[in-house]
Amino acid sequence: MLTARLQAMLDRGVEDSPRARELLGRLEGHGMQIMVRHTPWQVTLRAEAGRLLLSRDPSAAADVRLAGTPLSLLALLREDPAGVIRRGDVAVTGAAESAEMFQELLQLLRPDLEAGLARVVGDVPAHGLGTLLRSALDYARAGLATQARNAGEYLAHERRVLVPRAEAAQFLEDVDALREDTDRLAARVARLEDSGSGA
Repeated sequence: MLTARLQAMLDRGVEDSPRARELLGRLEGHGMQIMVRHTPWQVTLRAEAGRLLLSRDPSAAADVRLAGTPLSLLALLREDPAGVIRRGDVAVTGAAESAEMFQELLQLLRPDLEAGLARVVGDVPAHGLGTLLRSALDYARAGLATQARNAGEYLAHERRVLVPRAEAAQFLEDVDALREDTDRLAARVARLEDSGSGA
């Protein structure tokens, strides 16, 4: 049921976008597998006969693989996908050229969640749900960042397993200063040796 609705949404998006149809032509026969980490859910998108076909078959052929947590995959819908991938929230492997074309295609077909919900539940509830989803994603992202920062501080200050950032920066500055002092001393020794051998 859900797969059929998603397929219908993809088909509508392709109909409305000449660029999407062009990309599908170039991707003919290629597939991209999307894996949701920490869940059994995965789907394969395959370009066939001018359509982007959705398949839940885990053995479906794919030359590009995209993997991420549910939150990071949702972030692809509301942020710049390249930025999400650069941050490492989502991993993309496989044929680079196909991956770039699939990325552009999915950006063109990215659904407007509020518009889709509005067709089912109406404008006002859809807007409320969209706002709630955005807030939940922002809260989850902020919570994860805070947890990572707290864990780093605990490991650095309480357990002394990691070096605090300020101490590491000071240590590196001291190493650089010691290296420069050593280079100057070596240069002086070399000059003294040269002047002693010339006497």
